[in-house]
Amino acid sequence: MSASASHPALTPVKDRAIATRLGRRRRRTDRIARTLSLVATGIGLVFLASILATLFVKGFGALNLSVFTEVTRPPGSDGGLLNAIVGSLIQVALATLVGTPIGMLVGTYLAEYARGSRFGDVVRFVSDILLSAPSILIGLFVYQLLVLPFGGFSGWAGVVALSIIIIPIVVRTTEDMLSLIPNTLREAVIGLGSPKWKMIVLVCWRSAISGIITGILLGIARIAGETAPLLFTSLGNNAWSTDLSQPMPSLPITIYSYAGSPFQDWIELAWAGALLITLAVLLLNIAARSLLRGGK
Repeated sequence: MSASASHPALTPVKDRAIATRLGRRRRRTDRIARTLSLVATGIGLVFLASILATLFVKGFGALNLSVFTEVTRPPGSDGGLLNAIVGSLIQVALATLVGTPIGMLVGTYLAEYARGSRFGDVVRFVSDILLSAPSILIGLFVYQLLVLPFGGFSGWAGVVALSIIIIPIVVRTTEDMLSLIPNTLREAVIGLGSPKWKMIVLVCWRSAISGIITGILLGIARIAGETAPLLFTSLGNNAWSTDLSQPMPSLPITIYSYAGSPFQDWIELAWAGALLITLAVLLLNIAARSLLRGGK
């Protein structure tokens, strides 16, 4: 015999009045929470829409062919952003080539070899710190590491700074995507006699490739608009330069310099550059979401 049956006084009694009051209070709380959420969302969308509208109106108004065919020139010389665009592409591409393999290998180690280990927890903690660290601190670190000892700013220093920024993004994405793969798949492959490294490369990476590429694209979108670390590393250059051992131009640095200038043509070029970066980041995010959705 149950305790409630032996003691009728312990059996809960449903009071309709109390239940009605609780239901009204919960519905009222739910309506208030929904209203506040909608108001907050509306405020955020208004600010975002106003920023994007201003950027698109002023950016499209400043876009012309010379932006893509002419290098930066003195005020009033009808210059463009060709050297800055090429400099950004070079640095971002090299940083991606350097940071992506490191991030994938570290993420694979954390997901496949270091589960539950203390060393793995330390590596994961350091990666999370790097992921949330202000980029200007990374720029200062590379400044002390590569700029001061070698006597000057350089494109290589900028590449290293951007690589450090993209690594933790790829680490987190790779680990998360590999962790989603069921262990039964791993056990089946190992049971067929395949070595673990081959199981990881041919099965795990292939299964998680869309998510890993998504993380890489998001990392590229992150470093494409970074200004602070480049101020302390590659510095910028107003002339055409593809020499990575010298100060190198980049689009974010040029926007930063031109936006605060008193010259109208430079300000217009800054708006055009900001629009180009925004469109590039937008396209990368759309591609990342499409890949992630297609891989499900």
